[in-house]
Amino acid sequence: MKSTKILLEVCAGSLTSCLAAQSGGAARVELCDNLNEGGTTPSYGLLAVARDRLSIGLNVMIRPRGGDFLYDEGEIEVMRRDIEQCKRLGVDGIVLGALTEDGDVDVALTGELVAWAAPLPVTFHRAFDLTRDPLQALEQVIASGCRRLLSSGQAASAFLGGELLRDLHAAAGARLVVMPGCGVRADNIVALRQLTGCREFHSSARLPVASAMRYRKESLSMGMVGADEYAREETSADQVAAILQAAHGA
Repeated sequence: MKSTKILLEVCAGSLTSCLAAQSGGAARVELCDNLNEGGTTPSYGLLAVARDRLSIGLNVMIRPRGGDFLYDEGEIEVMRRDIEQCKRLGVDGIVLGALTEDGDVDVALTGELVAWAAPLPVTFHRAFDLTRDPLQALEQVIASGCRRLLSSGQAASAFLGGELLRDLHAAAGARLVVMPGCGVRADNIVALRQLTGCREFHSSARLPVASAMRYRKESLSMGMVGADEYAREETSADQVAAILQAAHGA
């Protein structure tokens, strides 16, 4: 018996990953920078070229820095201007999230950002997974005007958080799309679909990519001490296709 068709969004941190997501059959890209920090706003150049070259949906992360999701006045102005730039470039949606110091969704700020983004739809990202009361936070996300929620079910992976994701999906009903993300793979997509009842899923579908550099100065890191400057991961078109094949061929 075949599973109901799913929509797969791919979290991409480069143009290479965007194009691989499209080639593999993804319906939409969530474009970010700094994926190892949970994602921040990508550069203007990356946004512009991705918009030019993608025919699938393009949603953009609006997050001025890594760390927590409690923002000051200056950071909010940065977010507002980044949203304006995204609208000028013709992206399809915005991804953001803001919390209060007490671990609730900042409904006032989120609602303001949603209004700035209009008419683009807004996804509330995994800042949700750091809230103190997920069912209350769900209602706050809905009240702020977001159309979609990306969550791992407040667990280390969407599979481990599957029961909460099922409850969130049921509670949201037609008011909001609940989209499981974090650790979504070809070997668990069918079980996730059956457990949660969700139809949209989020995955980076990344694999390590070998550097083409012949000369390597192994003793020096440009960023974090001990980091491998010659290692990176990119979305794999084959991994994207495998997730979709598993979901639709079971």
